Amino acid sequence: MLYHIVFLLLFMLGLHTVLIKKSLIKIVIGLNLMEAAVFFWVIAVNYRGGIIPILTVSNEIKDVVNPLPQALILTGIVIGASTTAFLLTLVIEINKYAKIIDLDLLKGLRD
Repeated sequence: MLYHIVFLLLFMLGLHTVLIKKSLIKIVIGLNLMEAAVFFWVIAVNYRGGIIPILTVSNEIKDVVNPLPQALILTGIVIGASTTAFLLTLVIEINKYAKIIDLDLLKGLRD
């Protein structure tokens, strides 16, 4: 049950950062916090104890950790790192073009 509370705290902190902060860098950090919270929650919910998932004749299926959540989270980490790199590249390019990374000031560039 503690992992549910930790998940909620991390996710709400990330959501607060995305909704309240105006700096694009801080918004990317908030998205990463939310992503890490979901990864933590999926791993924590699916953990049931057991041995590593290498089956031998003496091991039974019920004693082995389910490797599917770990594989999904590894895929998610790779996708998240790529998305973060892309977002940070966009922030750098916006900063080169407009010399600002504040969201409110960027909205004024349309006018």
